[in-house]
Amino acid sequence: MPKYPPVGFHFSVSFELSSQTDDTRFQEVSGLDVELEMENFTEGGQNRFTWELPKRTRYSDITLKRGMFIGSPVIQWCRDAFENFSFSPANLHITLLNEQHAPIMTWYVVHAIPKKWSVTGLNAQDNSIMVESITLSYHYFNIIATAI
Repeated sequence: MPKYPPVGFHFSVSFELSSQTDDTRFQEVSGLDVELEMENFTEGGQNRFTWELPKRTRYSDITLKRGMFIGSPVIQWCRDAFENFSFSPANLHITLLNEQHAPIMTWYVVHAIPKKWSVTGLNAQDNSIMVESITLSYHYFNIIATAI
């Protein structure tokens, strides 16, 4: 049993559309959020409070960032969606790892499609690498906890 909370910088991302492992190295993942939408219901004669009833869950878009990768099957998947309007939904695993590189927890993202692709600005006075961002829309994710 771990004594400390896990670190957030040791993780992996893998798409179920390519067997190429270099294509899944991302420096940042954001948007693993789920929220329960509520509906307000007022009861006649009750003025002290309003009932809140659960409606449905809503999942935020996921954004993946990394140094630009030339010849990427993931970027080709995005280009097919943006340029050809050809959508092939893909599932992906976002896995938090421990110090032995063993999975602690995995978010299994279902039916993701690319929603946005962007790169950092070009600047001749800055010596930074090109970073690309991919925003994904998806149906839902399942959390798979791994016993250590």
